[in-house]
This record gives sequence, C-alpha cells and structure tokens, in this order.
Amino acid sequence: MAEKVESLREPAETELTEGEELEKKNEQMKERKVSWAKLGRVDSLNLEAGRVSMSHRHGSQVNWRRTLSLAFQSIGIVYGDIGTSPLYVYSSTFTDGIDHTDDIIGVLSLIIYTIALLPMLKYVFIVLFANDNGDGGTFALYSLICRYAKVSLIPNNQPEDRQLSNYKLDLPSNELKRAQTIKKKLENSKMAQYLLFIVTIMGTSMVIGDGVLTPSISDAVVGVSVLILAVLFSVQRFGTDKVGFAFAPIITVWFLFISGIGLYNLFVHDIGVLRAFNPMYMVQYFQRNGKKGWVSLGGIFLCITGTEAMFADLGHFNVKAIQVSFSCVTFPALITAYCGQAAYLRKFPNQVEKTFYNSIPDPLYWPTFVVAVAAAIIASQAMISGAFAIISQSLSLGCFPRVKVVHTSAKYEGQVYIPEVNYMLMIACVVVTAAFQTTEKIGNAYGIAVVSVMVITTGLLTLIMLLIWKTSIWLIALFLVGFLSIEVIYLSSVLYKFVQGGFLPLVFASFLMAIMAIWHYVHKKRYMFELNNKVSSEYMRQLASNPNINHVPGIGLLYSELVQGIPPIFSHFISNIPSIHSVVVIVSIKPIPLSKVAVEERFLFRQLEPREYRMFRCVARYGYNDRMEEPKEFEQQLIENLNEFIRHEHFVLEGEAPGNVEVEAVQQPNPSSGSPSIQSFNAARSANSSNRIVSSRIVSVPIRGAEEEMQFVRAEMEKGIVYLLGETEVVAAENASFFKKLIVNYVYDFLRKNFRQGETIMAIPRSRLLRVGMTYEI
Repeated sequence: MAEKVESLREPAETELTEGEELEKKNEQMKERKVSWAKLGRVDSLNLEAGRVSMSHRHGSQVNWRRTLSLAFQSIGIVYGDIGTSPLYVYSSTFTDGIDHTDDIIGVLSLIIYTIALLPMLKYVFIVLFANDNGDGGTFALYSLICRYAKVSLIPNNQPEDRQLSNYKLDLPSNELKRAQTIKKKLENSKMAQYLLFIVTIMGTSMVIGDGVLTPSISDAVVGVSVLILAVLFSVQRFGTDKVGFAFAPIITVWFLFISGIGLYNLFVHDIGVLRAFNPMYMVQYFQRNGKKGWVSLGGIFLCITGTEAMFADLGHFNVKAIQVSFSCVTFPALITAYCGQAAYLRKFPNQVEKTFYNSIPDPLYWPTFVVAVAAAIIASQAMISGAFAIISQSLSLGCFPRVKVVHTSAKYEGQVYIPEVNYMLMIACVVVTAAFQTTEKIGNAYGIAVVSVMVITTGLLTLIMLLIWKTSIWLIALFLVGFLSIEVIYLSSVLYKFVQGGFLPLVFASFLMAIMAIWHYVHKKRYMFELNNKVSSEYMRQLASNPNINHVPGIGLLYSELVQGIPPIFSHFISNIPSIHSVVVIVSIKPIPLSKVAVEERFLFRQLEPREYRMFRCVARYGYNDRMEEPKEFEQQLIENLNEFIRHEHFVLEGEAPGNVEVEAVQQPNPSSGSPSIQSFNAARSANSSNRIVSSRIVSVPIRGAEEEMQFVRAEMEKGIVYLLGETEVVAAENASFFKKLIVNYVYDFLRKNFRQGETIMAIPRSRLLRVGMTYEI
C-alpha cells in the first residue's frame, strides 16, 4: 500500500520553485484525501476486499511433472473401487445363470457403453470442470450456486465477499438474460432454496454412505476380517499423500494383472466378443430377456461403482491428473478385463458365479489372488477420502457438527483427514460387513447409493450450466435428457431390489440428513437471534459515559458468528463483568462458499463508536478448505492487519481536518456499527457513487497519530491477548411445539455436547480463555 501512496505524488513542473512545488503537492494530496473520505462512507465493512491478489485456484495451475505425480497417487486413492468391480459384476448380473450365450455379449455391450458414457464422458470431461476452485463433490456444486445467487439459508452475505479473487470466475456473456431470470426466481423462492439445500445434503449423505458400503462389498469377496478393516482405517491418519503413494503401486499392479488376464482370455477363448462394441447387442439383450434384463441392470451398474469418487476426491488432486489416470490407465484396463471375462464365459457359461478367479491362468492364480485381496481392501479408500473432503466442506457451510479437520499435506491443499469421521465409518463398515456377509446383498444396497448421487449431480450441474456457465439451451437439454434417462433407468432397476438390501443406503442417508438438517436449522435460528438482538447504539453511548466501567490492560478478542453489528453476548459480558480491555476486537470467523481465501484478503475491519474505547469489528473469512491458523499465528496476522487498517484510516481522516471535524456518513443498516473507513484506496476509487448521503456527525475525539495508535496496539498485545468466547445455550421457547423442543433441547444439545467445542477447534489456550454464558430462546 505504501507504493500506492507514493505513486500519488506526481512530479512537479520544473518551472516551480521548491516552495511552490511543496505547496502544490500538499494541496493535491488534501483534495484527494477529502475525495477518498467521501467515497469511504459505504455500507458493510471496509472495502479492503477490493485488493485482489489474483491468487491461483489450488490445483488449477501445475506443471506436468506434478500432474503426473498426482495422477499416480490418484490410481491408489480414486480407482480402487471401480477397479475391483470385475470381481463381482458378472456374478451379480447373472444371478440365475446364463440362459443364452449371446446374453454375454449383450451384457458386455451394456458394460462398455455404461463406462464410456458415465465415468468417461460425463464425469471426466464435463463434471470435473464444475469444480469450486479445484474442489469437487456435492457441496462444491452447492457453493458455486450460492456464490452466484443468494440462495444460502443463512443471511451473512457481504458485498466485499464478491471482490475476493477466488470468488470471481470468467463468465461468458451469452444467455445472460436467461441466467438472470433463473437467478431471480431462485432468490425469491424459499421453496427452491430449501429444495436445493435438501438435495445437496442428500447427495452428501449418499456419498458418505458409499464410504460405509465400499469396504464391505470389497471385503466380502475374500471374507476380509474385521482386523484388516481396522488396519485400513488406522492408516488414514498418515494422509492422502502417503497413503496414495503406498496404495498406487498395488492398484497399478492390479490393473496390469486384470488387463493381461483379459487379453489372454480374449485371444485364447473367443475374440468374437468384441462385437459387443456394436450397440445393437444391447437392444437384442432386452428383446430376449424383457423384465429379467431390466432387473439385471442392477448388477451391470456395479461396473461403475466409485465413479462419484473421481469428483468427490478432486480436491486431493487436480482435473488433469484425474483425466490422465482414468483415460490412460483405468478405462483401458477395465474394458480389457470385462472383454476377457466375457470371452471366458462364452466357453464356460456355467462358471459365472466365480468368473474372475476361474478365468485366471494357473501360473498366475496365487499372485493374482494376493493382489486381489490387497486391491479389495484398498477399494474403500476412494469413498473414505471423499467422505473426509465433503465433511470438511459441509463444516464451513454450517451443515455438520464441529469435528477436527487435519490438513495432512503442505504441498496439496485439499488433502484432509477427520479422526472422528474415520472411526465412525470404521464402526459402520464392521457392522455392515458382519450383517450382510455376501457380496450380492451388499451390492443391492450399494447400487442405490451410487446412482442416487449421480442423479443429484446431473440436476445440480444442469443448474450450473443454466446459471453460471450460460451454456446453449440445446446442449443443456442434450446433457440433461441423455444422462438423466440413463441414470433413471438404472435407478429404477436398483430400487427393484430395495427389500433385498437396497434400503440400507437410504437409512444411512436419512440418518446423516437428519443430523445435517437439525444442525443447520438451529445454527440458522441462533444466527437470526443474534441478528435481531444486536447491541443498540444507545447502549454504546451509555457505555461511554458510564464511570463504573473499568479498563483492563491487553487486547480482548470477542468471538461471534454475527458479521454485522455487535452481538448480544457483549452486553451480557459487560453487565456481569463491568470492565473492558484497552483494545477490543469483535471477531467473526466467517465461512465463504469457496475453497480458499487469500491471506491478504482474509480480514475486514471497522472501528466502532465510541472511538476512545478502541473497539473494532473484524470479519476473518475462510474458505472451506482453508486451514485455521494456530492462535499465535492468527493473533500476529490479525494485529498486523489491524495496524494496517489504523494507518489507512488515519490517512483518510487526516484529509478531512485535524481535530474535531464534520464528516459525511452513509446511513448504516445497523445502528450499532461505528463509522466505516477505507482501507484500500483502489476500492475507494471504485466505490459506488450512488450511496445516499443522509446525515452528518461530529467526530468528538481528536485524531491521534497513526504511529502512536499502532504502538499502543502493539504494547497492549505484549501485555496479553484474552479470548472471550460466547458459551451460548440454545433452547426452544416455552410456547414451542413438542417436536421443536425435542429437536432443539435434546437432539441438537446432544450433538453440541458430544462433538468438539469452539475453543477446541481454534486450539485456544485455556489459560487465556474466558467463557461468557448466555441462553438463546428460539
């Protein structure tokens, strides 16, 4: 910013004397400061968000060496599930045996085109590009929509958020009218907003349910013990980077084995199965089998289990890495494996129950068996990693109880591990494995979970095409009708086996949706309570004249989720402990619906009245994949940015007049907020000039020097920083219904008490923590 200030000093004309030159410079500077001060009276917090660093989206700009490294890791993390599907697809499809040998070619044709259309075309070449700054999954799609339309259920949007460098995307200019119409309808329809939220948490719940079913369906192939499951989940703490490099060689060897065995069977038994690339064999298959063929689609669909993991795990890698690994390794290996098994079945149709193991040449049987066991164990890794990524996103959007998120890699920003979720998944997997016992039963359940997520992804992506990408309506119709028709047909087939185990993912999803919905509902109500009970400006004026209020040395950081105004917990604190720190900063940790916020754009400040109390409002903005700093690092960043704010505010106010001055102010929506001031000169110049000037006020405190104020803040920092944390208990009102009291007083209270508390998440030292208790009635 110093460079910007210096650049304002224009070179004087050579004809001027030194004195005239200095006088002209001072006059120009004064005019500019007054202009900036007038521009500074704008709504919300300071427009320092106008400073754009143009930081890169994570995973978007990497060299090919890193991309190939990530592609290799992704083989061990993403494709274990879809890669082990040849173990059970044919046996799950022909549950009653093979009636006609041409049915084998028909099923192979369905497998080939299902893999080519859904994982390859839809996900690898379309869905992956709907990432949110490098992150994928259902919540990434939802956050994209929330960014371009005000459909979030919590009203904490601020104009400055849209000026974040990662908030902006390059939008095409065509089809703008259609996009604006859809945006307006979404923003004006509460029903549409609730439906969008419900669909999002449903998709998220299904993906997490996949994480439960995947280990079970894989392990059931060889009867893997509970002990091995425990070992699998225990290694998750080492992170995706290390786990990926450890598992990738195993899955790579697995792909080499299945493709090699496939080629062997293809040439030895019946190369004529390659006729399956003719789609007419699919038509003939359904003509011969009718309803039985439709029911068998549930088994065929298992050939693409784990497809959603490519998108859910995207934050651990990048788009090019997934495209390279799937197109060059996974896709050809799978097609070869299925063709080889089909060739074997044409010759030995009675061995369909154990097609894979029976088709292995004798010399390779035991090596392949060992690798198959290892690959089956690793198969669950895709959805486990995806569950971590999605829960991490949902936390920042206020849709899941607080858990510990560990960032396991300094190189790859999206790689996270959540201990609580890891062990809950492990317990659920053990229970499911023991209860179902057979692959067929688990497969019935697994299909519903996978295809449901695909249908939800298709719907959300269609909305993104309309609202954000502004794609041609004909291409959107082709995408929606083409893929949705395929997925709905598969969904109808897997739902047919609902009573045979298909109900399980719906039970999981319902349970997780209930947790997410209850947490989000109370979270929203608590936020609205604080918004409607903000501290009034009258209270602050009385506070300034109250002689009983004592000043305590040091800095107090009062935490609140409210992004505008002073929270009610502040007045509650003052009434119980009639003292205030020399410097008070009301801090809001605000989640932004994008993956990362640049550090230089993180903090927004405003000074509150009365000015002599040195009270500041601070909003610290974090994306859902940003790491929360350690207290010492956070304090350092906050104080540095606060001093920068003081310097810039002083620079602007100095242009108005020394001492008591009359200044213009824009009407504030929040009466308790103090005078806003500019931190970014660039932002000031671009501020909306249409802001209505409605009143004037007197700054009653002489403006002290910026350096003096900054030294005072530093000195108070050295005396100590105390964290004032609101310990709010939310209860249902006395006249609330029985159901609402049950949800708020018991279910939500149980979740709040049994998950991590705020001070644990922020790692606040207990010696510097002061809790302030208060009860909110909603």
